[in-house]
Amino acid sequence: MLSISSRLPDIGTTIFDVMTKMANEHGAINLSQGFPDFDIDPKLVALVHAFMLRGQNQYATMHGVAPLRQILTEIVFQTYRNKISWETDITVTSGATEGIFAAITAFINPGDEVILFDPAYDSYDPAIRLNGGIPVQINLTFPDFSIDWDIVKKKITSRTRMIMVNTPHNPTGSVLKKSDLEELEKIALKHNLIVLSDEVYERLIYDGQTHHSVLSLPGLASQSLAIFSFGKTFHATGWKIGYVVGPDYLSREVKKTHQFIVYSVNTPIQHALAEYLKVADNYLNLGKFYQEKRDFFLDRMQGSSFVPLKSHGSYFQVFSYKNISNKPDVEMAEEMTKKHKVACIPVSVFYKDKTDNRLLRFCFGKKRETLEKAAEILRRI
Repeated sequence: MLSISSRLPDIGTTIFDVMTKMANEHGAINLSQGFPDFDIDPKLVALVHAFMLRGQNQYATMHGVAPLRQILTEIVFQTYRNKISWETDITVTSGATEGIFAAITAFINPGDEVILFDPAYDSYDPAIRLNGGIPVQINLTFPDFSIDWDIVKKKITSRTRMIMVNTPHNPTGSVLKKSDLEELEKIALKHNLIVLSDEVYERLIYDGQTHHSVLSLPGLASQSLAIFSFGKTFHATGWKIGYVVGPDYLSREVKKTHQFIVYSVNTPIQHALAEYLKVADNYLNLGKFYQEKRDFFLDRMQGSSFVPLKSHGSYFQVFSYKNISNKPDVEMAEEMTKKHKVACIPVSVFYKDKTDNRLLRFCFGKKRETLEKAAEILRRI
């Protein structure tokens, strides 16, 4: 065998694959990985089929087919009152993860620092390090998982190049307030920082809360890239289509890296999405749809020894098991999967310092019967 030097020597298989594999091996209900177990809208499937039959099966334009970028421009304006250009300000990517990687690759050079907030989605840190950047982790305040902006200000140095935020937040379901975005705007403008905002759950927000996007504040939007996901929005995670929105001078650089990562994205699905998005009800009612699932799951968990933390967005619900066990959360998640047959995700894996508050993340983006069966087991523990 060749002697190699790994660029990510401390990185193994993602926790999502590990727990899903474990769930499959032990016949557990899989509430770990964030994918729905119900079908997508058959109208959307029919549209994909129709565009395939029409011959839309060759390479798409590198940054996305025109009809999709045009309708997205209208939706961004209707949602955030931000008038962007469909020709320059949108890049369609192979999922949000590729969009994040393309954005980091476009701007982060060796030695550049990137501020991110733990618990953080597990692709952020490796993407920064693969580009020679230095991740600067700041732990969110427990138990509401809010940002302490005074700590952020102290962490900024002459090498800080970017700040990454995620709202609604994976894994905790917390959401940023308007005041958070205003603080972020002040910091970004003062220190000339790029803001990379992961907003893939923008439509999955509950309890009368509002999704505050970096696109909604003019000053902040001028230095930000926002990442979105059709897979999350329309429960079609296997399609791996997302998009990046930002001003031309930033998007231009993202397009450069994107074209050499994947070049272009699935053509018939792009055309189908463009047609599907013309009906606003196809995306405006998603918050209500998923809140009903969250509320159903929480209702069925009444009487359980698991203690729910507030989840105002995403399709994840975090529970504390402090009343059940003192075991580390990774060990507890394994026991849950192997012994009790309900797979979940230990939250400590999303922290650089492995902070363990004895929390487990469950995905409630499932059929009612799946949630019912899982809750019945969990109530007995």
